[in-house]
Amino acid sequence: MPKLVDHDQRRAELARVAWDVISRDGIEGVTVRKIAEQANVSVGGLRHYFDSQRGLLLFAAKAMADKVTARIAEHLRGDLPGRDRARLMLEELLPLDADRRVDVEVWLACLMRSRFDESLGELHAAGLPGERHICRLAVAHFCGQPPPEHIGDPLDNAHLDRQARRLHTFINGLSLQAVMYPRDFPVEEIRRLLHDELAALLPEGP
Repeated sequence: MPKLVDHDQRRAELARVAWDVISRDGIEGVTVRKIAEQANVSVGGLRHYFDSQRGLLLFAAKAMADKVTARIAEHLRGDLPGRDRARLMLEELLPLDADRRVDVEVWLACLMRSRFDESLGELHAAGLPGERHICRLAVAHFCGQPPPEHIGDPLDNAHLDRQARRLHTFINGLSLQAVMYPRDFPVEEIRRLLHDELAALLPEGP
């Protein structure tokens, strides 16, 4: 009897291999041959799922974004105080453990590549508004305000919407520096910096 293959599971496995390769060797290290070797499948078998390096890279990037989005959605569904929910949502964007470090490394690598690679144009277009929406949700929950319903919607409070944009810049900068200089950004320091940034949301500005 022929062996049944769960194609969704195999795609997920291949995406995880691609993430590991990007984290270890950089995005240029993602070749069809290398992924096939790491996944212990033939090049022909890999091409059954992805017909090119670009196709593989695009799938890996989308799968990474979906994984992080799913974790954030769990926090949104959870019965948590608003400030705890906001903190946990934002922590999903920071390299606080081995898995999330790989997430950040892959996301940054793919985002940089998307500036020049038209096949990643969808990722490039969605990256900024998607991250901004997460930060707006976090600010809304942290401050007890109505969250935006759709990506691109600003917060009702103009001051808090400016704070959300500042928070977005802070999260991006912190994640980049923490990945580039891990010795200078241990987990407790990352959490302390995030705590201080969220605390700055509380005073009402002009």
